[in-house]
Amino acid sequence: MEESLFHLGENLFERLCDVNTLYNGFLAVKRNKGSHGIDGVSVEEFALNQDKELRRLSKEIESWTYKPKPVRRVEIPKPGKDAGVRLLGVPCIRDRVVQTALKQLLEPIFETSFSNNSYGFRPKRSQEDAIKSASKIVKSGKEITVDIDLSKFFDRVSHDRLISRVSQKVDEKKILRLIGMTLRSGIMINGVIVSSEEGTVQGSPLSPLLSNIVLDELDKELERRKLEFCRFADDANIFVKSVKAGERVMSSISKFIESKLKLKVNWDKSKVAASEKVKFLGMTITTKGVAISKVSLDRAMRKTRELIPRGTHLSIEKSIEEFNKWYVGWANYYKMTNYPAQLNKIEAHMRRRLRSRIVGEQKRRRYLAKKLIKAGVRKGLVFRHVYSNKGRWALSISSPLHLAYSNDWFAKKGLKTFSAKGLPHWFGIKEWIKLT
Repeated sequence: MEESLFHLGENLFERLCDVNTLYNGFLAVKRNKGSHGIDGVSVEEFALNQDKELRRLSKEIESWTYKPKPVRRVEIPKPGKDAGVRLLGVPCIRDRVVQTALKQLLEPIFETSFSNNSYGFRPKRSQEDAIKSASKIVKSGKEITVDIDLSKFFDRVSHDRLISRVSQKVDEKKILRLIGMTLRSGIMINGVIVSSEEGTVQGSPLSPLLSNIVLDELDKELERRKLEFCRFADDANIFVKSVKAGERVMSSISKFIESKLKLKVNWDKSKVAASEKVKFLGMTITTKGVAISKVSLDRAMRKTRELIPRGTHLSIEKSIEEFNKWYVGWANYYKMTNYPAQLNKIEAHMRRRLRSRIVGEQKRRRYLAKKLIKAGVRKGLVFRHVYSNKGRWALSISSPLHLAYSNDWFAKKGLKTFSAKGLPHWFGIKEWIKLT
């Protein structure tokens, strides 16, 4: 049964105009950092006069002289070769403050009725929660995944339908009008302002909540049909027991998405397949566990090669520092894998590339031999490998290099690792290689 409308008269709008509400919004904007909008004002610059700016913003909203500025268009490369770019919009700081404050007021109203199967951009919910839930469903016997990809979801959201959905719970015209102004604020591309007649801008603090409001209609339809699913933002997977059932679900749900929600399904990327053949939030889910998907693992290997190139002026310590900046964040997410050998593969590859560089930096074989002997490696072992016909890449994995530049040596240099302690690079590879 649908919850009653949120009747507060003018209270919600009045709360938005309150300087304390805007201050809480600004604190969230400050924590998230981010770059400037089209006015060039940074978070730090706004903070210098925050009291004055927030009071002025409050008066402008209250008197309806406030007008959101167009967002600044930013192109972010998508991961993967020839994957194109993701179009983001960066609002001005003052607009981010208003949107964040508005989100903080609206979120509790909608949060209580959102589906338990929705995990994206929600308080106390994460991608890891979505993966755990999906894994539980697959292990229950529903091993076929209906993977529906929405084409340019954020660009295609209908403003009228969105405002209508919001109005079902917020019976306050001033708030609805403000949301409409935000949606239609426009985009500045190469100095030219382009109108935004549809879509909700990726990069806007309000967009995640609005996207969940739009897709909650899909969640409710899936629940009505008693289908088991997990959704994170516009990434939704539905789990069934057979391919035939999956094809029926794909057909009927796609029709619902395109006819009722007025969104578009990307048929090139949508599919019905065994769960181990589907990537969900960068992971592969099977009845045996959760693994980093082949696509994600391949990207990580490419990133490692970029960070540790063959020829560079950087010291070993600096290279490790640069690697850590990326890897700590990457591994903190992907450590949910049930196959730690996958993490170890990245770490082992990084160490091997650095050992290869050490070999390449020695202009003569005898210099390398002296270096290894000085590090405590037995002469006979050094000579047998160093004076062989092996190239630098083959030598990088030889026992003298591993003894002189062990995993512990790299750890003392500051390398951050997440795989099981002492795990050899080959451990468990037969298990997860089938999944990736």
